Amino acid sequence: MPSDRRSGSGSFRTSLCESLLVFTDATAIFARTGGSCVLCAALFRVPDLSMPYYLAGRNVGSMIYNAAHWYGLPFACLALGVLFGSTLAIEIGLIWSAHVGLDRTAGYGLKYASGFGHTHLGPKGNARKAVEMTPATI
Repeated sequence: MPSDRRSGSGSFRTSLCESLLVFTDATAIFARTGGSCVLCAALFRVPDLSMPYYLAGRNVGSMIYNAAHWYGLPFACLALGVLFGSTLAIEIGLIWSAHVGLDRTAGYGLKYASGFGHTHLGPKGNARKAVEMTPATI
């Protein structure tokens, strides 16, 4: 099972610190390089457009959501931007990385197919309430 946020486990705290670091670094680099605030405002929430795919079922929804919220894709976008000298690709990669970092800092992790609230960081929302109400945790 994923790390338990109620116990304050080290791996959960480490994951939150890493996510906060990604968010702050991506934001700082974006600002330092003179990134467009309009572009940032327009694109920051784009990865969340993956959520309606849950209407097609939990398996499809979690797969699409996880693809949009996995660090690998924004980092690949950054690498391609650097490789080809594309400022736009670098800015998109930084915005995307900041979004994922902020989501993870807020406790929204990669999703399991068992439900939207079941994440690699532990249960979230209604799933968390259900875990807290089980007799084993009382």
